[in-house]
Amino acid sequence: MSAAHSGLPSPQAPDSRVPSALELPQRLEQSPREAPVSLGEKGLHLLSSTAAVQTLASVIRPCYGPHGRQKLLVTTKGETVCTGHAAAILRALELEHPAAWFLREAAQTQAENSGDGTSFVVLLTGALLEQAEHLLKAGLPRPQLREAYATATAEVLTTLPTLAIRSLGPLEDPSWALYSVMNTHALSHTDYLTKLVAHACWATREPDGGFRAEQVGVCTLPGGTLGDSCLLPGLAMSGKLCGQTTAVSSGARVALFACPFGPASSNAPATARLSSPADLAKFRKGSEQLIEKQVAQLAAMEINVAVVWGEIDEKTLTLADEHCIMVIEARSRAQMAYLSKVFGTPLLLRLLPPQRPGRCQRVYRQELGEDLAVVFEWEGTGTPALTVVLRGATAQGLRGAEQAVYHGIDAYFQLCQDPRLIPGAGATEMALAKMLSDKGSKLEGPSGPAFLAFARALRALPETLAENAGLVVCDVMAELSGVHQVGNFLVGVGAEGIINVAQDGVWDTLTAKAQALRAVAEVVLQLVAVDEIVVAKKSPTHPQVLPPDSKKTKRPPPMKKKKSLE
Repeated sequence: MSAAHSGLPSPQAPDSRVPSALELPQRLEQSPREAPVSLGEKGLHLLSSTAAVQTLASVIRPCYGPHGRQKLLVTTKGETVCTGHAAAILRALELEHPAAWFLREAAQTQAENSGDGTSFVVLLTGALLEQAEHLLKAGLPRPQLREAYATATAEVLTTLPTLAIRSLGPLEDPSWALYSVMNTHALSHTDYLTKLVAHACWATREPDGGFRAEQVGVCTLPGGTLGDSCLLPGLAMSGKLCGQTTAVSSGARVALFACPFGPASSNAPATARLSSPADLAKFRKGSEQLIEKQVAQLAAMEINVAVVWGEIDEKTLTLADEHCIMVIEARSRAQMAYLSKVFGTPLLLRLLPPQRPGRCQRVYRQELGEDLAVVFEWEGTGTPALTVVLRGATAQGLRGAEQAVYHGIDAYFQLCQDPRLIPGAGATEMALAKMLSDKGSKLEGPSGPAFLAFARALRALPETLAENAGLVVCDVMAELSGVHQVGNFLVGVGAEGIINVAQDGVWDTLTAKAQALRAVAEVVLQLVAVDEIVVAKKSPTHPQVLPPDSKKTKRPPPMKKKKSLE
């Protein structure tokens, strides 16, 4: 094993002497953006993670906010995806730098737990590391920097709940609280979709006021527009009915097959060795008898619904019709995995009855324009009660709408846990930055400059919102800072300038914002402690000395040596 460094070697600070508490603010009096950079220092970072994190942030930054742009992603499978959601972009990227991997993991965890805040985690982490670079170059030791950043994070998390001036009431329509969460990337028909999601979440609440996200399903059907989207009872999925049995009115027992519905495919590893026409006829008859037996076993176990992800044989389908088995062809394996989770029954790789079939009240088809959806209905709690059926002309548009719906469902789940809301549109970041600036200007020693650096990092978020909205950033930030200086923390960045978030109804959930700040603090504090990145890997010369067929190449040398000695 040999050690290779991925990244530039850590340069020495211009002055290695640790500055005193009085000297550090003087070194930072000059703005980092205005400080001259010598040719020897240009492009060098004291933090080995800064370059990778800033590169990742530069990819996500244009997509931040409701006016963010989208990207055309070409995946490793050759698929082209148009999206502006940070979570989808991060999943598609192939990262090599360990710091980028670490940041992506934290951002994806935020998306899984809160459904929102992925871009926030990436951008604020990049801004804090950039400010940390300036503090380290000024001579602030890493331990003091980490301690000061941790103190600033604690102050931010303590102040954050005081900004929650609105709460979702237990009997209140949640549409106003979900609108800003779902209004991302210029999504059309946002008002209509928000009302659909709000109605679905409201209708599936439990008697004690709780809510489970799995009670609301999401189904995408190509065709029409988003304005044609609707709610259907139960769990709806896009599938193809393949037989004469098109409905099960009661007592549905469901089996899920991730295999061909019929004889084994031609790609099966086993092959039959036939030496005569009689053997061929016997083989065909045996295969048909086996299929008849398997379908009869399904009927004997009272399986009356079969969802298949695979090729469906016509003769086997005829047998299923004779036993009144409803056969549904699924669109993707993801659908099958979701059904397996909902029904609590496994995906079967052979045409055999499951030990625990899925159960529901009834299964039927629902026509929506020229397309149809397959609906599973239950009686009781713990199962999907409503499905948001999304319509759209393109797969990319449906994918974006589906992501927005999931964001709305996750936001409602958070509000059922904690109904408090905080100002959105960058207003909360500006309020927190003002608090840190006021305290930092009064603190002595390293904590003061660190608080001010944390405040500058927070202001980078509303700056990005203004930039993506096409506004003059310096003018908007100057006006925004002036309003917040007089104590009005309900002002943020809109499409045409500063807005009153209370009047425009732009809110964020307190839970998601607090979780995102904790995730950012954890990532930054760990990356600040890393001085260099060491990658342990095999030496590149080893494959040349020991090729895969090294056993053959080892024998000739000793044989030749023996002959020469004779």
